[in-house]
Amino acid sequence: MYKVFVNDTPIILSTKKDLGGEYKTYSIKTVRLKRLIRKIIKGKITHVNLYHRKEEKLLKLLRKKIKVVVAGGGKVYNSNGEILFIYRNKKWDLPKGKIEKDETIEECAIREVAEETAITGLQITGFLRITFHVFKRKGKYRLKETYWYNMSSDYEGELIPQEKEGIEKVKWKNPEKAEKALKNSYANIKLLFEEDNITVPKNTSVEA
Repeated sequence: MYKVFVNDTPIILSTKKDLGGEYKTYSIKTVRLKRLIRKIIKGKITHVNLYHRKEEKLLKLLRKKIKVVVAGGGKVYNSNGEILFIYRNKKWDLPKGKIEKDETIEECAIREVAEETAITGLQITGFLRITFHVFKRKGKYRLKETYWYNMSSDYEGELIPQEKEGIEKVKWKNPEKAEKALKNSYANIKLLFEEDNITVPKNTSVEA
């Protein structure tokens, strides 16, 4: 099962025809996805299940229906156990960005975190998960597929927000402050703090 967020509304991709409750099930193979996305944005539909009996085909079929933008990002810890947050578009977020040509996804994640926050000495300590969300670019819907990594750094210098990317603040937050920040964050970012429920898609290829 996967979750693809449209704003904070999740589209569920699953091998179950019936999720119960208010969920409406559509075949992922035949659904008119962009029309469905518009209905979700307008609030006409709030509980969506896209079904296929074979789990390995769920993402493959989704990617055929909407152009994918691959990105990398990091959940960065310092030696005090604090986590690095950015503030952009009136929301607390974690640093991430689009992969560039001839770059591995790990290189992308480290580069983007460094560019958006001015932090140095980053090390990847492990893969976290992949998140999916729909956004609009030049009037067309896109699927952002973000590969997240746990990272660490002993950096104690100044944190500088990348203003050209709309970032207003960069802050280290202890667990208590992080919990507060998550109340004003995105649903897919909140997933990164549910580490006991990691979903890694099968046969995933990464391209710029």
